[in-house]
Amino acid sequence: MADTMQTTTTSGPRQADANPVTRFFRATEIDTRLLGMIGALLIIWIGFHVMTDGLFLTPRNLWNLTVQTSSVAVMATGMVLVIVTRNIDLSVGSILGFTGMIMGVMQAQILPDMLGFGHPAIWALALLSGLLVGAMVGTLHGLIIAFLGVPSFIVTLGGLLVWRGATWFVTSGQTVAPMDPTFRLMGGGTTGSIGATWSWIVGILACLAIAAAIINARRQRKRFAFPRKPIWAEYVIGAIGCLIVLGAVMVANSYYWPVAIARRYADASGIDWPEGGLLISHGIAIPVLIAIGVGIVMTFIATRLRFGRYVFAIGGNPEAAELAGIKTRWVTVRIFALMGVLCAIAAAISTARLNAATNAQGELDELYTIAAAVIGGTSLSGGMGTIAGAMLGALVMQSLQSGMVLLGIDTPLQRIVVGAVLVLAVWLDTVYRARAK
Repeated sequence: MADTMQTTTTSGPRQADANPVTRFFRATEIDTRLLGMIGALLIIWIGFHVMTDGLFLTPRNLWNLTVQTSSVAVMATGMVLVIVTRNIDLSVGSILGFTGMIMGVMQAQILPDMLGFGHPAIWALALLSGLLVGAMVGTLHGLIIAFLGVPSFIVTLGGLLVWRGATWFVTSGQTVAPMDPTFRLMGGGTTGSIGATWSWIVGILACLAIAAAIINARRQRKRFAFPRKPIWAEYVIGAIGCLIVLGAVMVANSYYWPVAIARRYADASGIDWPEGGLLISHGIAIPVLIAIGVGIVMTFIATRLRFGRYVFAIGGNPEAAELAGIKTRWVTVRIFALMGVLCAIAAAISTARLNAATNAQGELDELYTIAAAVIGGTSLSGGMGTIAGAMLGALVMQSLQSGMVLLGIDTPLQRIVVGAVLVLAVWLDTVYRARAK
């Protein structure tokens, strides 16, 4: 009864005065800014689909789009925390290249000599070495920024140059290939996907997780006597979430193995080749699952852990956060260490996808990562940002690049468009914050 009265008093008169659309958004609590970004993404997709004569919105291109987005999306989740605390990291692309080269050398040269060629632990040890190097590089940056007082812009700009040069020195400029077969699964491809059956299982589990999250959020609101959404709004949110998940699974399962690979598989497995060909679905790619997993963990860190609350407190008012007893310097160190680990994860995805570690790996990824975070709603003034928004921003950036490639637009013009979009996103953020005051 008390909860009902509280809900009526806080939102009743406003609900009565508002139009139906406004009442719908208030009831469902949908982030209109995120919704606007989804609308912009759909416009980009439809526009490129028309301009490419129906090539863009095909299962093959959408599947490749998600795989190509994965590495930048992983780094964008960490960039959110960096920018929220009013810092910047310009070195993420170089760290990706450096850690990728370390992992490549470990599994192609060092570990086979130590453990023997084809040892099952090679890929895991190579990945672990990359994660450790990424964490150490990020920690070094954080210590210099936090305890020596050097601005993050300068430290990471120096890191951009230092780690790019270090990448060259690891192998004297040589490309390292091939990668361990198990390691290559993290890059996607025909074998780096989970297939149709497991994709549907993952989709169903994701729908159950959405329902559980809604139920838990409703219980928490009731526990602390907060106003709760109408039941119909909960159903709408759950239905939309499940439709998106199952739709994505359906698209992933609609992209089939190439005929030549399917025929080789049939011959090796003793399967008779049917008259209409053998249709084997790729399903969800492993790098996409890695990116989604990282996004879930980073969202939990940012919204549920004390560390996440400290990050946003520092971004909102660094002086007040320090006076409140928050160890702002060590929080900064941990943020950059986490950023280094995420760069290593992105490097594993990129190196596995290329099946090689190259000196040019990760070039300009710092631009795409920062742009993804800013387009996703992370304010350069600090204190505001979401993990989901940054990952969606990464998808927007990759969609632009993919569409321009299909149109045959030259690389220099692609960079002009990306730079213009970044400036536009910052301007829109400025306008949004000014109106919100």
